[in-house]
Amino acid sequence: MSELCDLTIAQARDGLRTRRFSARELTAAHVKAMEAARGLNAFITETPERALADAARADVRIAAGDARALEGIPLAIKDLFCTEGVPTTAASHILDGFKPPYESTVTAKLWAQGAGMLGKANLDEFAMGSSNMTSYYGAVRSPWRRRGDDRPLVPGGSSGGSAAAVAARIAMAALGTDTGGSIRQPASFTGLVGMKPTYGRCSRWGIVAFASSLDQAGSLTRTVRDSAIMLRAMSGHDPKDSTSATLPVPDYEAALTGNIRGLRFGVPKEYRVEGMPAEIEKLWQTGIEWLRAAGAEPVDINLKLTKYALPTYYIIAPAEASSNLARYDGVRFGLRVEGKSIEEMYEATRAVGFGDEVKRRILVGTYVLSAGYYDAYYLKAQRVRALIAADFKRAFEKVDVILTPTAPSAAFAIGEKMDDPLAMYLNDVFTVPISLAGLPGISVPAGLSAEGLPLGLQVIGRAFDEETVLRAAESLERAANFTARPPALT
Repeated sequence: MSELCDLTIAQARDGLRTRRFSARELTAAHVKAMEAARGLNAFITETPERALADAARADVRIAAGDARALEGIPLAIKDLFCTEGVPTTAASHILDGFKPPYESTVTAKLWAQGAGMLGKANLDEFAMGSSNMTSYYGAVRSPWRRRGDDRPLVPGGSSGGSAAAVAARIAMAALGTDTGGSIRQPASFTGLVGMKPTYGRCSRWGIVAFASSLDQAGSLTRTVRDSAIMLRAMSGHDPKDSTSATLPVPDYEAALTGNIRGLRFGVPKEYRVEGMPAEIEKLWQTGIEWLRAAGAEPVDINLKLTKYALPTYYIIAPAEASSNLARYDGVRFGLRVEGKSIEEMYEATRAVGFGDEVKRRILVGTYVLSAGYYDAYYLKAQRVRALIAADFKRAFEKVDVILTPTAPSAAFAIGEKMDDPLAMYLNDVFTVPISLAGLPGISVPAGLSAEGLPLGLQVIGRAFDEETVLRAAESLERAANFTARPPALT
């Protein structure tokens, strides 16, 4: 594999500006890596010609001394972001043939900063899943393997294709979306940095909706610095999104001072869940010691409503999904299965077009929104959600950030847990509460399991305080010194 594929965004940026290599050379190396790694099934649509054309334009700007923040950087884009003229599928059969006539705000911002697109990354269908096993286009395989066990592993989900592409050195970074953990959990499974910004920091316009009050764009990168670079490029108010925050965008990279002396970080006892592997608990304790050694102060805190987060999420998210997915009926775009009447056409199209997990969540969501159950389930869940957010608000009166594990286990094999939806949902036990509260969270690779698989630690911050989150995450990253690579790359 070309050494160019091992570079971080920050390293590539410096190399491009000092003319050690061209944007075309950098992109060509990643296109070659993408072609060589098709067995991972990380992409639904590859766009190598576009990527090389983007690189050629980047070289012109670099030569003119007019390089932008992401000039010449080749990215993977989760196939939940609408890209003008390029198929956008949400990994669902029901969106067959859909080519958006418009560009999502976040991808438009990345192109405006000079980034190029290698292709549209695979995902769980409509972002519903924690394994990337529910895609109509087939499962994504992680580039990682257990020691002495060659069974393919899941990369996590729903942003599994994005995670696999970055971990396998196909893309320098990738766009993902996080509704209940869909960036942070795959980052933990594949040894990456996964950032979910505060709800409202990045525009949702042009993202195929799953749960509108929870969906948030974010990135998967190989370093915290790269995450800071990506976040600045992606963020900002968007008048097309009423939930987009009208706040200035900080220079997140400048916030990485390396100094966390005096920082107070919370350690919530409620995150010690029953059955959590000893190696996860041990890594968490190690992370506490790393931050303490860097001058930060640990503070025991209570997040008493944590145990209610998963059931609350699995009422609110399916309810919003059932509403959002009502638009897919075979009339205006995507798949159409003809019937004797329009009602038959609706039924046949949706029966064939949606996969089992999507159907399951639509049914649950429709049930909790139905007459007689709306008050008992949906409204009650919204009240509990407000209490969970209040729990975090009280905690942040004492601390600056919170440290927890990212996921309750390392990656599992493809096929494991698939016949047990509840076991699959428990993958998000540490990430869902933060999503319900709309807070920023980042997963940092911090160690390996006994089987040689990546494990992550999560830093949670106050709303719109991504600077402090990134600063604490960089301190963890420096202490962990995670240099492990997938076996195929060593």
